[in-house]
Amino acid sequence: MKIDFSKDKDGLVPAVIQDAETRNVLMLGYMNQEALEKTRETRKVTFFSRSKQRLWTKGEESGNFLHLVDLKVDCDNDTLLVYVNPEGPTCHKGTDTCWGEKNVSEMPFLTQLEEVISDRRLNFENEKSYVASLFRSGINKIAQKVGEEAVEVVIESKDENDELFLNESADLLFHYLILLQAKGFMLEDVTEILKARHSKK
Repeated sequence: MKIDFSKDKDGLVPAVIQDAETRNVLMLGYMNQEALEKTRETRKVTFFSRSKQRLWTKGEESGNFLHLVDLKVDCDNDTLLVYVNPEGPTCHKGTDTCWGEKNVSEMPFLTQLEEVISDRRLNFENEKSYVASLFRSGINKIAQKVGEEAVEVVIESKDENDELFLNESADLLFHYLILLQAKGFMLEDVTEILKARHSKK
């Protein structure tokens, strides 16, 4: 990897920080040769702070480190793309990104849907929605619905109607998300198990 630090009078290059899993941009910092070497050595992203005029490892005070996954350089060899696994919020203001956005997964709608389900679960006694009624009915009813929808998916998979198959699949996923929360879990808990299994292959 060839990086041209000479284009800037202070020997700095921009470093775009991106979550390796969600692919969301978290922040922008600057690195010199020494910061890059320390980042590679420690596997914790280190910048050159223009305000402090010294090397600065993100998280050295807050504990919110950016753990290095990979590095890429752009076509002009003067900008870095740094893939990381963030530990805690990235911004010093306490937000996930320096733009105040949530660092959600590649399927943000599912995250939004989980938030809606969570709200219905927490307020099921006063809500009149279908989801709230399921939470009022209890775990047995919710589990039963998941079973029914799973059977429908199997049935439709044997036919040629793709629209019905996809609709039943959506119903199954929706009710499964409800079941997860009824058990005290989120979809992320399941994906973490899948990622752990994948890493062992």
